[in-house]
Amino acid sequence: MASKATASQKKPSKGDDGRAVGADASALDRPRHSLPDAETCTAVHEKMLVIRRFEERAGEMYAKAKIGGFLHLCIGEEATVVGATQALRAGDYLMSTYREHGQAIARGTPPKEVMAELFGRSGGCSGGRGGSMHLFDWERRFLGGYGIVGANLPLAVGVALASDYTASDDVTLCMSGDGATNQGTFGEAMNLAALWSLPVVFLIINNQFGMGTALERHSAETDLSRKSSGFGVPGSRCDGMDVLDVHAVVSEALEKARRNREPQLIEAVTYRFRGHSMADPEEYREKEEVEEWRERDPIASFGRRLAEEDVLSEERQAELDDEAVKLIDEAVEFADDSPLPDLDSLYDDLYVYSENGANAWWTVDERSPETHRGEAERDSGDVAHELAEAGAAYAGAGAGDAKARKRRRKQDGGEAAEGEQAAADREDEGGGD
Repeated sequence: MASKATASQKKPSKGDDGRAVGADASALDRPRHSLPDAETCTAVHEKMLVIRRFEERAGEMYAKAKIGGFLHLCIGEEATVVGATQALRAGDYLMSTYREHGQAIARGTPPKEVMAELFGRSGGCSGGRGGSMHLFDWERRFLGGYGIVGANLPLAVGVALASDYTASDDVTLCMSGDGATNQGTFGEAMNLAALWSLPVVFLIINNQFGMGTALERHSAETDLSRKSSGFGVPGSRCDGMDVLDVHAVVSEALEKARRNREPQLIEAVTYRFRGHSMADPEEYREKEEVEEWRERDPIASFGRRLAEEDVLSEERQAELDDEAVKLIDEAVEFADDSPLPDLDSLYDDLYVYSENGANAWWTVDERSPETHRGEAERDSGDVAHELAEAGAAYAGAGAGDAKARKRRRKQDGGEAAEGEQAAADREDEGGGD
């Protein structure tokens, strides 16, 4: 078994051209950017605070079983998320990975709708159907998070192609993780974007690990900004812990893609302070390494500078933090009060039908006595609903597991064999594996 990489092993070296080859953002030779106006500074700081408090509360709700499935937090990456999205126009498209709560909030989706989606409630931005990894907000042109690594890369190319076909100046910003650069979709997407001169910017959020695998162990080239140049897509880097640097680099890339139809790739060197997901035991990195990166906390660093340059006082920053906590409190309350999706909506939004009905998809639903269009499930009649209730009863909904098992044994023509009965009894007592 390979030993864990230590913080000292992850220090960057210099390439032949003098560029930093490693992934430590503090080693990047980046300029110090001037602060924008006070109103913008306040808005940026506030967004990062809201995202941080949202993610912290989401982790708490997951621990309380309010949120099911997987949960990936972006704590530590707020500067990358906010700096990049601040550079977008209202008409631009944004696509992300499964770590996308912050992106949705930064793009303008109300935190209460994001939290309700995490809860699986109908008040969520995806109607409670997508959950943590599949947020979607068409109104704000946020085209979703994607659970499969690298899956959004070719889709972003398709969206950019649509902009090109319609002669629009809208640009697609596609965010992916460092691990996505090793997927086959990465090369395919870069090649087509360059070949067709599409208005798309690929932002690689390099948080140092592909799940639990350190960058230098999964990528032969650790300067990820170089990995697209062979396909004709020029790359650049930014300090992902500096919201101003991210904004400057992304703004420049968006302009090149928009005006010159030159696709771009950016590597944002950042770090996640929490594990890959809430299920991550974090045994692959040293505590000292995490603490080193925490010293460069993007929110604290930006806040100190705002105070030093008399743009936003520490007292006002504390007030904004309190307001962010209150906003997230309200989001949790909204999510708790929002109802679960109705059973009758199970087949809604599965297919898109043409106006003339040609080539329509049909579905056979075991709850219903006849074949029908999936979209017609709501109107399938009383028999279908009676069958649905019977199916729920058969599955044990609203009843204990032991009762459901006994009912199934009886319906199957008799009691279970003696050995099966004994095993079932052990499970009922909590002694089975």
